[in-house]
Amino acid sequence: MPQEYYGFSFRNNARSNNATVALNNAADISVIVIYFVVVLAVGVWAMVRTNRSTVGGFFLAGRSMVWWPIGASLFASNIGSGHFVGIAGTAAAAGIAIGGFEWNALIVVVILGWVFVPIYIKAGVVTMPEYLKKRFGGQRIRIYLSVLSLFLYVFTKISADMFSGAIFINQALGLNIYLAVIMLLLITALYTVTGGLAAVIYTDTLQTIIMIVGSFILMGFAFNEVGGYESFQERYMEAIPSITAGISPSCYEPRADSFHIFRDAITGDLPWPGLVFGLTIQATWYWCTDQVIVQRCLSAKSLSHVKAGCILCGYLKLLPMFLMVFPGMISRILYPDVVACVDPEECQKYCEASVGCSNIAYPKLVVDLMPNGRWLETFVAQEQKAEASPK
Repeated sequence: MPQEYYGFSFRNNARSNNATVALNNAADISVIVIYFVVVLAVGVWAMVRTNRSTVGGFFLAGRSMVWWPIGASLFASNIGSGHFVGIAGTAAAAGIAIGGFEWNALIVVVILGWVFVPIYIKAGVVTMPEYLKKRFGGQRIRIYLSVLSLFLYVFTKISADMFSGAIFINQALGLNIYLAVIMLLLITALYTVTGGLAAVIYTDTLQTIIMIVGSFILMGFAFNEVGGYESFQERYMEAIPSITAGISPSCYEPRADSFHIFRDAITGDLPWPGLVFGLTIQATWYWCTDQVIVQRCLSAKSLSHVKAGCILCGYLKLLPMFLMVFPGMISRILYPDVVACVDPEECQKYCEASVGCSNIAYPKLVVDLMPNGRWLETFVAQEQKAEASPK
């Protein structure tokens, strides 16, 4: 039987009867070593293949990319370990509406390829600050956007991805969280700085495949545990923690609209007007003006490849509902006392957070359900690619 430690399961070794972390087996060690070797090999291959002696060669991969690595890299640049922790955790707590954030991108990413990128290409720019300088004139606005973008990425995206990814590494390897982050940053920097955007795009493509395959496997195990989709719907609405004394039922009972994406404009936690209109405005800013996203599109050999890459990314954005949202909700079904805990003392015991433990929904599901040799490389891929981009 697995033993519990801060909400994560550690399986007993049958021969020694001692609790061990999941990486103490040949399968996991072999897979993670092979993963790092392959990623570095892909980075070196891209570095040799691409001319990095010019600005366009380093930052735009020589404008030689075809549609399929562009689409995969767009998806990988957006999805990170923070998504697997945050989206799955929110789904465990409140249902499928959070998946609407991902599906909203289906429309916006097409706008990127058909409306915005042609303008950027015609302007002949490499970066978004450069475009603003050409459009409005002056050096100050260019410097302002550069500094602002750097701060936003460090404090809102990279830091969150590093922390959530380090949770997995810490639990798997027993390493200090800061040491885990430093190791991943160093490995990522090795191929990012030396290989430029080409290395990042090709390694993004590899890591996209790893994430999708690994997540599909976990989804299969998860649905098998709950007995299929119909049973999943029924059991989620019954997933209530056993310790609820003195706490309002609204704090621990699943929402009545848990399986609705479009929720009431007044009483919904994610009201449909905000999901449809407000989120679209934010998504347009992110998908159509963010340097990391636009940079992938500008690396294409032609506008046709840009559009095809955006379409591929749009299709891939359909997957988080199935790969993150549903597994997060299933985690609540399987571990209601942990994932859905509401008693501050119980939550503190499971995840060292008195406000709740829904954020460990996906990590706990992974460590408990995935077989040896399958799960760790998936989340190293999420964490590693989250840091990679020559901005």
